[in-house]
Order: sequence, then structure tokens, then C-alpha cells
Amino acid sequence: MSSPLTESPVRRVLVVGGGITGGVLSLALAQRGVQVVLVDLRPSLGGVGHGITLQGNALKAFRAIGIYDRLAERGYPFSHLRLRTADGHVIAEMPTPPMGGPDLPGTMGAVRGDIADILAEEVVTAGVDVRLGTTLTHIDDHGDAVTVTLSDGSRETVDLLVGADGIRSKVRGMIGIDTEPQPVGMGIWRTVAKRPAEMDCSELYYGGPKYKAGYTPISEDLCYAFLLEENLDRSYVGEGPNGALLKERGQGYGGTWGEVRDSLPDDAVVNYQWIEAICVDEPWHRGRSIIIGDAAHACPPLIAQGAAMCAEDAVVLAEMLTSGDPVDAVLPAFMERRFPRVKMVLDNSLQLAEWEIHPDTPGADPGRIMGQTLHALVAPA
Repeated sequence: MSSPLTESPVRRVLVVGGGITGGVLSLALAQRGVQVVLVDLRPSLGGVGHGITLQGNALKAFRAIGIYDRLAERGYPFSHLRLRTADGHVIAEMPTPPMGGPDLPGTMGAVRGDIADILAEEVVTAGVDVRLGTTLTHIDDHGDAVTVTLSDGSRETVDLLVGADGIRSKVRGMIGIDTEPQPVGMGIWRTVAKRPAEMDCSELYYGGPKYKAGYTPISEDLCYAFLLEENLDRSYVGEGPNGALLKERGQGYGGTWGEVRDSLPDDAVVNYQWIEAICVDEPWHRGRSIIIGDAAHACPPLIAQGAAMCAEDAVVLAEMLTSGDPVDAVLPAFMERRFPRVKMVLDNSLQLAEWEIHPDTPGADPGRIMGQTLHALVAPA
């Protein structure tokens, strides 16, 4: 872990959003001697939510801030991906390249809430000033600093404001970036279920009545199962006891996926969301404010790189801000370094979505594009 760089021109940062991006950034900066104020609208940073598939480059970012070992105690590591037909026959098995280096698993399934819980504890331990139930209402940029007015009426003057507040970022609009998320054309059902003993890696089922079904083992006992189909009416969007509905919509898939589906109680908690994407291709920064993570680039979850791109952003920005270089030089250099990588992931994820919506497209080859993307990400962030 790096030693604090007290000579850094960045001494105080305000981070908006306490999810993976904001939590990792806040912790990384605090570990490097920066004072951090973290604001989040929620009453708690603790974890809720379903499973998550973390590739090796996400695990590398978590190790950089010292939380990998805690996560590994709870997660389920593996190093390959299996593609199947709808009835469960194996199409291909792909080893996961070592995106985090040779000493980390290629992939790990985890409970999303575990990451949130660990980050919530660690940012407080590191001395981050966490303000819950709070957002920002006004930004006043002075050129060499920025004063932020918060919803509780307080004002904070900091060297940098970071919008890590997700795909519906408030900071993005407040600093004058009008790019908005767009529907990709598919929705995703997610739930957590008991893990069948034979499930040893992420598996994807193609060629069935919906776009795709799949699952990831997330602990010794649990798995994260999902089903992708068309955008349904927005009345379906949200979370509730809809196990019976998912079982009905997930008919037509066999193998282990069918076993997982049939094991769901009718009142199992299920989440359905439209999949959206955003790519801000203009500068992510305005004066002493910058957006990162899903606020700047959110990709469909088809290559399992969303959390990785966010965590990488946070670690890289913390390193660059504490390098001793002037902030005004760091912000454009950060985007120049990150944009080609996140754009490649986003473009390839959108290509996969297009092929899954239109599987008869000439030349469609999901396995090839997934493999190419993951191998490209072996290069350091």
C-alpha cells in the first residue's frame, strides 16, 4: 500500500456517491493522506442487492486498497466460463485470462452487498468524513478550488469534487454535461438462489426463448441467477417477491439453470431492470469537478466488467491525484488514460447486446468478442 504523499497539491476532496466507485476512491485517497468528505443520499452505505461477477482486474483494484482478502473469505473464485445451449449442452469452455495477475483468481462471484458492507466499514476506519442522507445543491468553482453547498445547508471548499454518483449522476448535469443514459433494448431479471453442487463457474445459456440465461456461484451456498429478455413494461421494473414470475418467464431452459429456476420459492426476491448504457465522450471534467465510473461510462453487464471499470477508475484517479502533478494536468490525463479502455469494454458490450437481440446476424460470435475483450484487459489499467 502506498505511503501518504503529504506534498500532494490535493489535500481535500469531496466525493458524491458511496457505491463501488465512490467507496473505492474515498478509501484509496484516505490511505494516501487526503482528507475526504463522502456524501450519499442513502441512510446507510451498507449492502443490499444481488450477486455480482468480479473479473480479475476488479479483484486487483480491491487488493490495491486492501479489501481483497476480506472479500475472498466470502466469495467464490473460479477461472473459466462455460457456454451452453438452452437445454444445457456445453458449447464451449473458456479459461478466464489473468486480468488481475497470476496470483489472483480469473473471476470471483460475490454478494454485491458484501462489497458495500466492507467498503462502508473501511472508509470509516480510514477516517473518511461520511455524510449520509445528503446531496449537493450548488457548485461554485474558484479555479483553484471548488465550494460545494450541501442539502443540509453546510458548505465545503475542496481541491476537487468527484461525481461518483452512478448512471443517473446529478453531478454530471450540474457541471454542464448533458449526455443521458439510453436503453439498450433488453431487460434483466436477477435473483439469488441456492447453489447446486455441480455449479463451479459462471455459465451462459444461449438459443432459448429469451435472449440469454445464466448464473454465477457467489459463495459456497449461493448463486446469482439471471435472465435477459426484451424491455417489458416499466411496471415490472423494481424488486419484489416475484419468484413465480421469474419461474414462468424462465421456462425453456434446462440443465443446471432449469434446476436453479425450479428451486426458487414463489416469493423469492427478484429484481428486474431495463439495461441502459452511457458514454460521455466529451471531457469528464469541468474546472475542479470530474465524473468517473458509471456517471461517465456505464456498460451493459454482458462481459461482467461494470464493477471492474468503476474500481479501476477510482484506484487510477487516486494514484494520479497523489502523484504530485498539478490537478489541472491530472484531470485531462486521467481521461486520456482511461477512455480507450472503458470505450472498448462499452463498445464490445453493446455489440454483444446487439447480437443477443438479433442472434441471426451474420458473423455473430459472442464467445469470440468476450474472449478478445478479457484478453485485452490483461494489460494494466
